Amino acid sequence: MDFFLNFFDVMPFWQRGTWVLFCLTFFWLLEGGIPLFLFSYKKWKHAGVNFAFLGSTLIINTLFGIATLGVFRWIETNQFGILYLFDIPVWLGFLLSMLVFDLVAQYMAHYMLHRVKLLWRFHMVHHADTHVDATTGPRLHPGDFILRETLSLVVVVIMGAPLAYYLFYRFCTIFFTYFTHANISLPMWIDKPLSYIFITPNVHKFHHHFERPWTDTNFGNIFSVWDRLFGTFVYDDPKKIKYGLDVLDPKKDENVGYQFGLPFNKSVKTDY
Repeated sequence: MDFFLNFFDVMPFWQRGTWVLFCLTFFWLLEGGIPLFLFSYKKWKHAGVNFAFLGSTLIINTLFGIATLGVFRWIETNQFGILYLFDIPVWLGFLLSMLVFDLVAQYMAHYMLHRVKLLWRFHMVHHADTHVDATTGPRLHPGDFILRETLSLVVVVIMGAPLAYYLFYRFCTIFFTYFTHANISLPMWIDKPLSYIFITPNVHKFHHHFERPWTDTNFGNIFSVWDRLFGTFVYDDPKKIKYGLDVLDPKKDENVGYQFGLPFNKSVKTDY
């Protein structure tokens, strides 16, 4: 366990970037072999729009990374956080940290993005995509991503989580982001059993249905336990799904300027 954690502690920045590229490329290629939907769209044009948001995400992530290093130094110096209060095995502290990260920085953040009107307007950009594929995962407006990263830092401080825990959590979220958004058709005998523990492609696709109530389900990122526990879990035939949002013009889902300005567009009406 110590070797595993030390690996993430000393991991250079380029390896983190390589992980993003690997996950994106792997699932993007996999879509060509086992697609869930046979989209008739310009794949590279669609990707270019989503890569614009990926670029803004990487910039924000870098800035948060710098701030995060200072937070970790302060926590270690002052031995601040829940993990410092109890003498528990390393593996248990690691597992608890992963669960809290996923609950607060993913499930709760995602729930807030749907329930708070101002936050929803930022999150609409993610749901505006009418051709959900692997590149949709990082399609997050800066306002959306900043909320998630802020709550991640809150968890770091509350838990007193070491840098290695945080980096492993980030690696997991990157993998599941691309995995669950990928336009891949997993056999039911694989997807359904996995969904009892993890968020799978079929599970997350319902969240991208164009109208409520399916839009307000399956908020999890890694573990499905939170949706099951709080009554927001749905599992059905993914072929019933239509992507996008019923309050947006689907023809503008690849208009980068329109999408970046969507949270401030008063002509767009929403029930939230």
